[in-house]
Amino acid sequence: MPNRLLSILIVALSSLLLPGDATAQRPNILLIMADDLGYSDLGCYGGEIETPNLDQLASDGLRFTRFYNTGRCWPTRASLLTGFYAQQVMRDKLPGIEPTGIRGTRPEWAPLVPVYLKEAGYRSYHIGKWHIDSMPIKSGFDHSYFLGDQARFFSPKRRFLNDKALPEIPRGTDYYATTDLADRMIESLQQHTTDHQETPFFQYVALTAPHFPLHALPRDIEKYRARYTDGWDVARQSRWDRIKELGIVQGKMSEVEKQTGAPNPRPKDIEAYGPGELAFPAPWNELTDEQKDFQATKMAIHAAMVDRIDQELGRVFQHLRDTDQFDNTLILFFSDNGCSSELMIRDDGHDPNATPGSADTHLCLGPGWSTVCNTPFRKHKSWVHEGGVATPLIAHWPKGIPTTAAGTLVETPAHVVDIVPTVLDLAEATTETRFAGVSLSPLLDGSSPKSRDYIWWSHENNNAIQVGNWKAVKTSKGAWELYDLSNDRCETENLVESHPGPIAELKSKWQDVQNEFIELHKK
Repeated sequence: MPNRLLSILIVALSSLLLPGDATAQRPNILLIMADDLGYSDLGCYGGEIETPNLDQLASDGLRFTRFYNTGRCWPTRASLLTGFYAQQVMRDKLPGIEPTGIRGTRPEWAPLVPVYLKEAGYRSYHIGKWHIDSMPIKSGFDHSYFLGDQARFFSPKRRFLNDKALPEIPRGTDYYATTDLADRMIESLQQHTTDHQETPFFQYVALTAPHFPLHALPRDIEKYRARYTDGWDVARQSRWDRIKELGIVQGKMSEVEKQTGAPNPRPKDIEAYGPGELAFPAPWNELTDEQKDFQATKMAIHAAMVDRIDQELGRVFQHLRDTDQFDNTLILFFSDNGCSSELMIRDDGHDPNATPGSADTHLCLGPGWSTVCNTPFRKHKSWVHEGGVATPLIAHWPKGIPTTAAGTLVETPAHVVDIVPTVLDLAEATTETRFAGVSLSPLLDGSSPKSRDYIWWSHENNNAIQVGNWKAVKTSKGAWELYDLSNDRCETENLVESHPGPIAELKSKWQDVQNEFIELHKK
C-alpha cells in the first residue's frame, strides 16, 4: 500500500511539473511576415537594400529558394494560420459557392493555429496587420496589437489592443508604424518573460511594410537617395548577377514584360500622380529626366521601408538575445506575396506637391520597380507566376538547426500551408486534423519532409499547379503554359506544345483539386 501511494504521488507531482519540464526544450516560435516584399529585396537574396540583421539570420540559418505564398495578402494569411488553402476555408473564390468566399468566414473546423497551441501549453501573441475574419483574441490569441490602418504609416486611425479600439494617432507626432510594431513585439515578449517565463511563446508578426503607400522616414530615404538613378534595367541585372553568385536561382532570367502593368488599372490615379508616373515598365533610357527622377525617388522610399524593417527587427532580435531566448526561438521570415505593380490612390489621397514619402502622399512602386523587386521572375502580386507567389523564407533556430547547416539553401518546394503543420510538429501539439500542408521540420536538420502530391494556386482566375518540377500556369485571360522548374525557374520556355502529356495531367489535376474544394462546401 505505501508503494502504491508513493506511485500515485509521483504521478501527481509529475503532472504538476509537466508544463515547465515538457516545454523546456520546445522552441519559441516567431513568425514575421512582410507585406508586398519582393523575392530579391533582401541582401541575402541578391538585393542591394541593406538588411544586415536578416542577412545574419540567413547566414546562420537556412534560406528556402522555392517557398511559396498564395499571391495575395488575405488568402496567404488564411493559409498561413489555418494550414489550408484559402479556398478550403472560404477565404478566396470558388465558382458556384455562395458567399463567394473572397473574405468570408472560416468554417468551424478550421480554427487558427493558436487554438491548437493553447492545448500544447503555448501562449500566442499577434502584432500588426490582420486581414482575417473575426478578431485576434476571439480567434485564440492571448494578446493582440492589431494595426488596422494600412494606408497611414505616420498617423493610423484604426488600431486595436486585445480587440478593443485605441485612439487615433494624430498628425505631427514622431510615430512610424514599423517602429511601433517592433516596440509592441518587444513589449509583449517582455511581458511574457515576466509573467510566463516557463511557458513557450508563439508570436505572429504581420508587418505593414513595404506595402503602399510609400511612406518612410526622411533619414532612411536619404540613405538611398542616389542609389537608383541608374534605373531599373541596371538594378535588375545587378540583382540577377548576385542571385546567380549566391546560387539561389540558376538558368535564364525572364524578360521584362513591357505590356504588364497594374493588375487592376486606374488611369485616373496614374494621371493624378503627374507626368513622372508610368503605367508600364518602359526601358530606362526612353524615360524623360522628370520620369527618371520621380521613379528613382519611389524606389528609394521602398528601399527605406525595407531597411527600416531590418533595423527594427534588429532591436527585437537583440531583446531575445538579452533575455536568453534567441537560441531556442525558431524565427521564420517571409512575405505574403510578390512585390506589387499596383498604382492607386486611396484613403487620404495624394498631394503631388508634398514631399515624396511623407504622410500627404500616396505613391505606389508600380510595374517598373516591382519587376526589379521580383527579380528574376515574371509578373507581380495577384498573379501566380513565380513573381507573384515566390517569397524568400529565412529559418533561424540555433538549438534546432545544426551549425554545419548554417547558410544552407533549401531547394525543396514548400508553401505557407506548411507553416501550421510545422509549428504544431515542433510544439508537439496533437491533433487529428489533416492539413493541406506538410511539416517542414525535417528540413531544419537536413532530413527529407513528407512527400506532397502538388502545390495549387487560384486567385482572380489566375491559376497554377506544381507537381514535382512541372508547373502549369495561366493568367485570367490567357492559355495554360507549362514549365520545367528544374532548369527554368524563371518560366522563360513554355513547353505546352512539346509536352502534351504533362500539361494534360496537370490541368486535370488542377481541376480535380478545385472540384474537391467545391464539394467540401456543398456538404
